[in-house]
Amino acid sequence: MKKLAVFGGNANPALTSEICQRLGIRQTEVFVGRFSEGEIRVHIKENIRGQDVFIVQPTCPPVNDNLMELLILIDAARRASADRITAVVPYYGYARQDRKDQPRVPITAKLVANLIVAAGVNRVLTMDLHASQLQGFFDIPVDHLYGINVLAEYFKDRKIEDLVIVPPDVGGIKMARAYAKRLNAGLAIVDKRRTSPEKTEVMNILGEVKDKNVVIVDDIIATASSLTDAVLALKAHGAKGVYAAASHGVFSGPAKERIVNCKELLEVVVTNSVPLKDGLQDSKIRQLSIAPLLAEAIARTHNAESISSLFEEIRN
Repeated sequence: MKKLAVFGGNANPALTSEICQRLGIRQTEVFVGRFSEGEIRVHIKENIRGQDVFIVQPTCPPVNDNLMELLILIDAARRASADRITAVVPYYGYARQDRKDQPRVPITAKLVANLIVAAGVNRVLTMDLHASQLQGFFDIPVDHLYGINVLAEYFKDRKIEDLVIVPPDVGGIKMARAYAKRLNAGLAIVDKRRTSPEKTEVMNILGEVKDKNVVIVDDIIATASSLTDAVLALKAHGAKGVYAAASHGVFSGPAKERIVNCKELLEVVVTNSVPLKDGLQDSKIRQLSIAPLLAEAIARTHNAESISSLFEEIRN
């Protein structure tokens, strides 16, 4: 087998380091800085000629900086004669602009996919895309993992009684059903109407949540507006305790204030696909590591082994 090389940019260095520890390898030394005028400067300080390269770089905020770092790292690895380049993108930015839902708007998710492919990557490893069909935006192999492997185990260990899983909208039913199956829990749905890209209005609760402990499951928590609205609606329908679980804790804008001030919300559990910003560490917010999941996927990809067992549960 060709030698394995793993490195990343400035988006989530702690995750990159933990993945390498799990793999039992030393992280390839790379310099990612800035020229005086702000342009990104990259230098791979070790020989990677003929190696199997994995670049760990979520395109989380600041999205544009991290996306450009990823593209330049890919280009540097290609020009350094890497045998194969895999972009490990735990959080895929611009994913919410995946269709023309009104006149004269871009499909930015496809544009970003084109940029990544054009930079010279051979395959993509990602997790919990905003919509699964985004895999088809790439003209190269895409391995799509799910945070349920980490998040469901956490709630299983908590042994919360009378548990009901609730997706924030109809589009999340498939994921919620997989959580409910794993946790042997009930299922309900928040019926909501989107009034703007950042604001939704809860219309009704479909299912029985009275005197139940509820876990709201989603792929992304951004401003937490939808989350806190759903919490209040569930409490109004008699829910006993309300928790939240999401693969990507972006926590933009007033997210922290909304979560802290929402007394009815007991705990928010996210993965470290996106690093927590300074000041976001709070007793209500718990972050779980996806490094073991990504390390296993990287090892299996490198050894030409199947990784379907890492995400088959969500399909059932």
